[in-house]
Amino acid sequence: MSMACLVDTTKCIGCRACQVACKEWNDLPPETPPGEGRTRSIENSSTFSSKTYTRVTFHEVLGTGGWLDRAVSVKRQCMHCLEPSCASACPVAALKKTPDGAVVYDGQRCMGCRYCMVACPFGVPTLEWDKPVPYIRKCTFCMDRRQDAPARWEVNGKPLEGETLERFRRAGQMPACAKVCPAGAITYGPRDQLLAEASQRIARQNVRGASWRYVEHIYGEKEVGGTSWLYISNVPFESLGFRTDLGDRPYPEYTKLALDAVPVAVIGVGLALGGVYWISQRRQALAQAAADDNEE
Repeated sequence: MSMACLVDTTKCIGCRACQVACKEWNDLPPETPPGEGRTRSIENSSTFSSKTYTRVTFHEVLGTGGWLDRAVSVKRQCMHCLEPSCASACPVAALKKTPDGAVVYDGQRCMGCRYCMVACPFGVPTLEWDKPVPYIRKCTFCMDRRQDAPARWEVNGKPLEGETLERFRRAGQMPACAKVCPAGAITYGPRDQLLAEASQRIARQNVRGASWRYVEHIYGEKEVGGTSWLYISNVPFESLGFRTDLGDRPYPEYTKLALDAVPVAVIGVGLALGGVYWISQRRQALAQAAADDNEE
């Protein structure tokens, strides 16, 4: 079952609890916000890095007449594409898509080419620039929480049972950011169910007389073939810094034809070079034979 997260930007309060939870779970150090004094940015950090897997961006949306209409906060992280271009570009399969939705990284395979950084349309993978032997870092979708969730839960020394046990297990297995969100802006669950939930929210809110309306679009449903992080919003996604020029076609499809031709091309070139070498050696042998006959 492919799992996903739905982010409702209308519920996000910009508290950055998700960012703190991500750093705590992944044992990541804090980073100093860029700028000093009054120029200091409210965003910390302003970019993804090897120390920041989750960012909360802040956007002032202008209304009629250029006046501030509303301020919107948006949680950003790896989108965990259904057909990830980072994994497709990696020549050693250090990145791969798992059946339950996450795009995971194996540092033991990585050779440091950074093709994944170039291939990602969302600019997510980053390198540990401050280390002599750097690795690629990005959101892991908290795969270790799902794999290492305890089989037994206790509260005040008493084991939990029944529905209470299942509720605690589900909470422990979800990504840290989704679990900690105090406003309920992040919902974790099967992707198909979240798509249905997003459509229902849009339909319920977008009725006559509503004070505001959702954009009639679920970001991530079809972008680059679909992603495991989905977004709904009441302001245009381009106003929130989302790329809206990606199209629905998975990026690996653009290179699939060329990549499929590589083995054939390598074999063909190898055979051609082998043939040239054989002809060259044959000519040398005939010339040497002719020279020997002349000497006799």
